Amino acid sequence: MPSDVPGRVGPDPGRRSVRVLVVTAVAAEAEAVAAGLGAGPAPVPLSARTLAGGVGPAAAAASTARELALAAAAGTPYDLVVSAGIGGGFAPYAPVGSLVVADAIVAADLGADSPDGFLPLDELGFGRTSHRPPAALAARAAEAAGALLAPVLTVSTVTGTAARAAALSGRHPRAAAEAMEGFGVAEAATAAAVPVLEVRGISNPVGPRDRAAWRIGDALGALRTGFAGIAPVLEAAFPKAAGAPVRTAAHPAAPGHPDVDEESL
Repeated sequence: MPSDVPGRVGPDPGRRSVRVLVVTAVAAEAEAVAAGLGAGPAPVPLSARTLAGGVGPAAAAASTARELALAAAAGTPYDLVVSAGIGGGFAPYAPVGSLVVADAIVAADLGADSPDGFLPLDELGFGRTSHRPPAALAARAAEAAGALLAPVLTVSTVTGTAARAAALSGRHPRAAAEAMEGFGVAEAATAAAVPVLEVRGISNPVGPRDRAAWRIGDALGALRTGFAGIAPVLEAAFPKAAGAPVRTAAHPAAPGHPDVDEESL
């Protein structure tokens, strides 16, 4: 189920807690993030909601947009949205068990095939295929989490062959990870004028599908440890928050997106 990490009030209780929405695909990822945010070395005025919004960019965009709209209507808007969860890592940049923070969130298969190869949507003139998180914030988050700072690809079909892995690497030579929700979350956040980050724990190499080689526990552990380090960075990024500390109440899962068992990933 989605959960809330209560505001942990630090030395200035007169400031409003920084409000962060962390959107994952499934409950196991949300639980790992919440555990990390609650395990930092010192209290910070941070109020985070973890929302298991469903698998894939469309579900992620819909769930994120709904939550942002509800918060804005209630007069409690979010300061930041984070897309988080596990993902595949591109060798040799992101080995299993490592963490990646995105410096670009890229829709890698949004476009058209052609005799000359893949044509991204932006080259066709129909929209954008990437979002840039705030550069300084992404860099500080990566440093605090001990993560690699590199592009993360969003795909609607998880890569399962060496040929597709090579094709993606050819089009995006700096990419370190692929997942299925980041671009959808970023589209919703951008529409609401809220900055966005993406953080991925690596569970498997991008390439031939080998379910037996996946290390979901290691990837969730990387998320948990990484968010413990990231929490103070997120609070410090919004120094002008003011007012009474904010503590939010738990709410139901996003309609139409029930929790998904991690074994189905």
